[in-house]
Amino acid sequence: MRAVVQRVSEASVTVDGEVIGQIGAGLLVLVCAMRGDTEDKASALARRIAKLRIFRDNEGRMNRSVLDQGGAALVVSQFTLAGDVSRGNRPGFSEAAAPEVGRALYERFTAALAAEGVPLQTGRFGADMKVALLNDGPVTIWYDQ
Repeated sequence: MRAVVQRVSEASVTVDGEVIGQIGAGLLVLVCAMRGDTEDKASALARRIAKLRIFRDNEGRMNRSVLDQGGAALVVSQFTLAGDVSRGNRPGFSEAAAPEVGRALYERFTAALAAEGVPLQTGRFGADMKVALLNDGPVTIWYDQ
């Protein structure tokens, strides 16, 4: 699994002009299932992100998780994270999981993140989405699980 996690003050996702998910302070998680990924990898990534300490404590250090902070997560599927531009200017996506596998792993990831106690909203798998965010920091973390 591959994910980009951004600490945000707010974020939303819109499909066909309708806001389908939005959060206040928390995490925007862009997630991509890669070829060969498993449900165990999706669950492990969710556990790691739930415990990721990138929120400021009382001393201003990044020492609190989204759970500690009482924040939420907006989880958006983004297969383009699998993009490979090593052989030219047009990205190839052969390392992305097949759509039906990607959907199942995306759903497993969101379920596992919710099971960790993180309130969450989601995008819509496979839809043309407009994602808006106010990055806080900015703080952006890349995961390859």
